[in-house]
Amino acid sequence: MAEEQSIEEILDTIGDQHARRVLAAISREPQSAKELAEECDLSLPTVYRRIELLDEYDLVTDRTLVAEDGNHYKVYESNFESTVISLEDEEYKVRIYREENLPDRFSQLWDELNPE
Repeated sequence: MAEEQSIEEILDTIGDQHARRVLAAISREPQSAKELAEECDLSLPTVYRRIELLDEYDLVTDRTLVAEDGNHYKVYESNFESTVISLEDEEYKVRIYREENLPDRFSQLWDELNPE
């Protein structure tokens, strides 16, 4: 994640209604962009824009699968379990808990979100 990305930008991203619908859908099961468009009742370009935005903050991952006809396609999934947003001393703090719970990855994310 780039250092210039602020906590406000992350909050704006997860505050976006379409992004939240996409996240909710892929937190239940991995889905392709086409499946997401159908389930979330969004256009395909809107789904791709939200996936790209969520990917900027490392909130989604993708895998390439091969269909029976040999075509390749991606499925997207959420790569975090929960997010805690708190206000302490008039400053927002964001904690993102990931499945793999790797201490170094969490530490890196925490350092990026809370520069001192």
